Amino acid sequence: MSVLNKRKKPESTSTAGNLVEADRAVLNIIKSRKEMAIWTRDLKKETSLPDTIINKSIKSLLNLALIKEVAHIQFKGRKHYIAAEFEPSKEITGGSWYVDGNLDTAFIDQLKDLCLKIITKLTVATADGVYDFFKTNRLTNTDCTSQQIGEILRSMVLDNMIIDVKSTGLAEYHSIPIGKVCYRRPPGDINKGPKMGALVSIPCGVCPRMRQCTPNGLISPSTCVYYTKWLDF
Repeated sequence: MSVLNKRKKPESTSTAGNLVEADRAVLNIIKSRKEMAIWTRDLKKETSLPDTIINKSIKSLLNLALIKEVAHIQFKGRKHYIAAEFEPSKEITGGSWYVDGNLDTAFIDQLKDLCLKIITKLTVATADGVYDFFKTNRLTNTDCTSQQIGEILRSMVLDNMIIDVKSTGLAEYHSIPIGKVCYRRPPGDINKGPKMGALVSIPCGVCPRMRQCTPNGLISPSTCVYYTKWLDF
Protein backbone atom coordinates (compact mmCIF):
# COMPACT_ATOMS: atom_id res chain seq x y z
CA MET A 1 0.00 0.00 0.00
CA SER A 2 2.80 2.44 0.88
CA VAL A 3 4.50 1.77 -2.47
CA LEU A 4 1.32 2.52 -4.37
CA ASN A 5 0.84 5.78 -2.50
CA LYS A 6 4.37 6.88 -3.30
CA ARG A 7 3.87 6.25 -7.00
CA LYS A 8 0.89 8.60 -7.25
CA LYS A 9 2.78 11.82 -6.43
CA PRO A 10 5.37 11.68 -9.22
CA GLU A 11 2.53 11.18 -11.68
CA SER A 12 0.87 14.41 -10.50
CA THR A 13 4.23 16.25 -10.50
CA SER A 14 4.95 14.98 -13.98
CA THR A 15 1.63 16.28 -15.23
CA ALA A 16 2.24 19.69 -13.68
CA GLY A 17 5.81 19.69 -15.02
CA ASN A 18 4.58 19.31 -18.60
CA LEU A 19 2.46 22.46 -18.40
CA VAL A 20 3.17 25.49 -20.53
CA GLU A 21 4.47 28.56 -18.69
CA ALA A 22 1.10 30.34 -18.47
CA ASP A 23 -0.68 27.26 -17.11
CA ARG A 24 2.05 26.73 -14.53
CA ALA A 25 1.83 30.36 -13.40
CA VAL A 26 -1.93 30.13 -12.98
CA LEU A 27 -1.68 26.82 -11.11
CA ASN A 28 0.95 28.15 -8.70
CA ILE A 29 -1.18 31.15 -7.77
CA ILE A 30 -4.24 28.96 -7.23
CA LYS A 31 -2.17 26.60 -5.07
CA SER A 32 -0.86 29.51 -3.00
CA ARG A 33 -4.41 30.27 -1.86
CA LYS A 34 -4.74 26.73 -0.50
CA GLU A 35 -8.26 26.06 0.92
CA MET A 36 -9.36 29.69 0.47
CA ALA A 37 -9.67 29.44 -3.35
CA ILE A 38 -9.34 32.43 -5.66
CA TRP A 39 -11.76 34.46 -7.77
CA THR A 40 -11.15 34.67 -11.51
CA ARG A 41 -10.73 38.46 -11.44
CA ASP A 42 -8.15 38.27 -8.63
CA LEU A 43 -6.36 35.58 -10.58
CA LYS A 44 -6.16 37.88 -13.59
CA LYS A 45 -4.77 40.73 -11.45
CA GLU A 46 -2.04 38.58 -9.95
CA THR A 47 -0.83 37.06 -13.23
CA SER A 48 -1.19 40.16 -15.43
CA LEU A 49 -1.97 37.77 -18.28
CA PRO A 50 -4.58 38.54 -20.94
CA ASP A 51 -8.11 37.27 -20.26
CA THR A 52 -7.95 34.86 -23.18
CA ILE A 53 -4.78 33.23 -21.81
CA ILE A 54 -6.21 33.03 -18.28
CA ASN A 55 -9.42 31.42 -19.52
CA LYS A 56 -7.49 28.95 -21.66
CA SER A 57 -5.23 28.00 -18.74
CA ILE A 58 -8.17 27.49 -16.39
CA LYS A 59 -9.87 25.24 -18.94
CA SER A 60 -6.67 23.24 -19.42
CA LEU A 61 -6.07 22.84 -15.66
CA LEU A 62 -9.67 21.74 -15.14
CA ASN A 63 -9.35 19.13 -17.89
CA LEU A 64 -6.19 17.82 -16.25
CA ALA A 65 -8.00 17.70 -12.88
CA LEU A 66 -5.28 19.89 -11.33
CA ILE A 67 -7.83 22.44 -10.14
CA LYS A 68 -11.57 22.46 -9.45
CA GLU A 69 -14.30 25.06 -9.36
CA VAL A 70 -16.03 25.73 -6.04
CA ALA A 71 -19.17 27.68 -5.15
CA HIS A 72 -18.71 30.59 -2.74
CA ILE A 73 -21.75 31.19 -0.49
CA GLN A 74 -21.04 34.91 -0.16
CA PHE A 75 -20.30 35.61 -3.79
CA LYS A 76 -22.69 33.58 -5.86
CA GLY A 77 -22.09 33.90 -9.57
CA ARG A 78 -18.36 34.43 -9.15
CA LYS A 79 -16.18 31.58 -10.26
CA HIS A 80 -13.64 30.49 -7.65
CA TYR A 81 -10.93 27.91 -8.19
CA ILE A 82 -8.93 25.74 -5.82
CA ALA A 83 -6.09 23.27 -6.31
CA ALA A 84 -7.28 19.67 -6.55
CA GLU A 85 -5.41 18.57 -3.42
CA PHE A 86 -7.29 21.03 -1.18
CA GLU A 87 -10.83 21.11 0.15
CA PRO A 88 -12.54 24.52 0.37
CA SER A 89 -12.78 26.13 3.80
CA LYS A 90 -16.06 26.65 5.65
CA GLU A 91 -15.83 30.35 4.76
CA ILE A 92 -16.23 29.28 1.14
CA THR A 93 -18.77 26.46 1.40
CA GLY A 94 -20.71 27.53 4.51
CA GLY A 95 -20.00 24.19 6.15
CA SER A 96 -22.33 21.23 6.26
CA TRP A 97 -25.45 23.44 6.20
CA TYR A 98 -24.78 24.22 2.53
CA VAL A 99 -24.75 22.15 -0.65
CA ASP A 100 -23.18 23.68 -3.77
CA GLY A 101 -23.44 27.11 -2.18
CA ASN A 102 -27.12 26.81 -1.28
CA LEU A 103 -28.55 26.40 2.22
CA ASP A 104 -29.68 22.79 2.64
CA THR A 105 -33.12 23.60 4.07
CA ALA A 106 -34.37 20.03 3.59
CA PHE A 107 -31.57 18.64 5.77
CA ILE A 108 -32.09 21.34 8.41
CA ASP A 109 -35.85 20.67 8.53
CA GLN A 110 -35.12 16.95 8.90
CA LEU A 111 -32.83 17.63 11.85
CA LYS A 112 -35.41 19.88 13.49
CA ASP A 113 -38.06 17.20 13.16
CA LEU A 114 -35.75 14.56 14.63
CA CYS A 115 -34.69 16.85 17.50
CA LEU A 116 -38.35 17.51 18.33
CA LYS A 117 -39.09 13.78 18.41
CA ILE A 118 -36.09 13.13 20.65
CA ILE A 119 -37.07 15.87 23.09
CA THR A 120 -40.65 14.59 23.11
CA LYS A 121 -39.41 11.08 23.86
CA LEU A 122 -37.02 12.19 26.60
CA THR A 123 -39.39 14.88 27.97
CA VAL A 124 -36.41 17.10 28.70
CA ALA A 125 -32.89 16.97 27.33
CA THR A 126 -29.68 18.95 27.12
CA ALA A 127 -27.98 19.67 23.81
CA ASP A 128 -25.41 16.98 24.64
CA GLY A 129 -28.23 14.55 25.43
CA VAL A 130 -29.87 15.14 22.06
CA TYR A 131 -26.51 14.78 20.31
CA ASP A 132 -25.76 11.51 22.14
CA PHE A 133 -29.17 10.18 21.09
CA PHE A 134 -28.36 11.04 17.47
CA LYS A 135 -24.95 9.41 17.70
CA THR A 136 -26.14 6.25 19.45
CA ASN A 137 -29.12 5.62 17.18
CA ARG A 138 -27.58 6.87 13.91
CA LEU A 139 -30.70 8.73 12.90
CA THR A 140 -29.21 10.35 9.79
CA ASN A 141 -26.91 9.24 7.02
CA THR A 142 -24.87 12.40 7.57
CA ASP A 143 -22.74 12.74 10.69
CA CYS A 144 -23.62 15.77 12.80
CA THR A 145 -21.41 17.49 15.35
CA SER A 146 -22.56 18.53 18.81
CA GLN A 147 -22.11 22.15 17.71
CA GLN A 148 -24.51 21.65 14.81
CA ILE A 149 -27.13 20.06 17.06
CA GLY A 150 -26.74 23.01 19.43
CA GLU A 151 -27.32 25.44 16.55
CA ILE A 152 -30.43 23.53 15.50
CA LEU A 153 -31.86 23.59 19.03
CA ARG A 154 -31.25 27.33 19.40
CA SER A 155 -33.01 28.00 16.11
CA MET A 156 -35.93 25.85 17.26
CA VAL A 157 -36.22 27.99 20.40
CA LEU A 158 -36.41 31.10 18.21
CA ASP A 159 -39.09 29.39 16.12
CA ASN A 160 -41.05 28.57 19.33
CA MET A 161 -40.84 24.86 18.55
CA ILE A 162 -39.20 24.18 21.91
CA ILE A 163 -38.31 26.17 25.03
CA ASP A 164 -35.01 26.37 26.89
CA VAL A 165 -35.07 26.09 30.67
CA LYS A 166 -32.56 25.58 33.46
CA SER A 167 -32.55 22.29 35.34
CA THR A 168 -33.83 22.32 38.91
CA GLY A 169 -32.35 18.90 39.59
CA LEU A 170 -35.80 17.66 40.61
CA ALA A 171 -38.42 15.35 39.03
CA GLU A 172 -37.68 14.95 35.29
CA TYR A 173 -34.55 17.09 35.75
CA HIS A 174 -33.05 14.69 38.31
CA SER A 175 -30.36 13.42 35.93
CA ILE A 176 -29.38 16.92 34.77
CA PRO A 177 -27.08 19.12 36.89
CA ILE A 178 -28.81 22.08 38.54
CA GLY A 179 -28.60 25.20 36.40
CA LYS A 180 -27.76 23.30 33.20
CA VAL A 181 -29.62 24.63 30.16
CA CYS A 182 -31.95 22.01 28.68
CA TYR A 183 -34.81 21.85 26.23
CA ARG A 184 -38.40 20.67 26.29
CA ARG A 185 -41.59 21.12 24.33
CA PRO A 186 -43.77 24.09 25.23
CA PRO A 187 -47.09 23.36 26.99
CA GLY A 188 -50.09 22.63 24.77
CA ASP A 189 -50.33 21.51 21.16
CA ILE A 190 -47.24 22.68 19.30
CA ASN A 191 -49.26 23.03 16.09
CA LYS A 192 -51.79 25.30 17.73
CA GLY A 193 -49.36 27.17 19.97
CA PRO A 194 -48.96 26.97 23.72
CA LYS A 195 -51.97 27.15 25.95
CA MET A 196 -52.49 30.25 28.05
CA GLY A 197 -51.77 28.87 31.49
CA ALA A 198 -51.38 30.69 34.76
CA LEU A 199 -47.66 31.34 34.21
CA VAL A 200 -48.27 32.89 30.80
CA SER A 201 -51.00 35.18 32.13
CA ILE A 202 -48.67 36.84 34.66
CA PRO A 203 -45.74 39.09 33.69
CA CYS A 204 -43.24 36.32 34.50
CA GLY A 205 -44.46 34.27 31.55
CA VAL A 206 -43.17 36.78 29.00
CA CYS A 207 -40.31 38.31 31.01
CA PRO A 208 -36.96 38.06 29.16
CA ARG A 209 -35.12 38.07 32.51
CA MET A 210 -37.17 35.24 34.04
CA ARG A 211 -34.20 32.88 34.29
CA GLN A 212 -32.20 35.47 36.28
CA CYS A 213 -35.09 36.00 38.70
CA THR A 214 -34.55 34.50 42.17
CA PRO A 215 -36.17 35.22 45.55
CA ASN A 216 -33.06 36.94 46.98
CA GLY A 217 -31.38 38.07 43.79
CA LEU A 218 -30.96 41.45 42.13
CA ILE A 219 -33.98 40.52 40.05
CA SER A 220 -36.76 39.06 42.18
CA PRO A 221 -40.58 39.02 42.44
CA SER A 222 -40.42 41.27 45.52
CA THR A 223 -38.66 44.07 43.62
CA CYS A 224 -40.43 43.62 40.26
CA VAL A 225 -42.75 46.57 39.58
CA TYR A 226 -44.63 44.63 36.89
CA TYR A 227 -45.33 41.73 39.22
CA THR A 228 -46.51 44.16 41.94
CA LYS A 229 -48.86 45.91 39.50
CA TRP A 230 -50.23 42.53 38.43
CA LEU A 231 -50.94 41.59 42.08
CA ASP A 232 -52.69 44.94 42.66
CA PHE A 233 -54.80 44.40 39.56
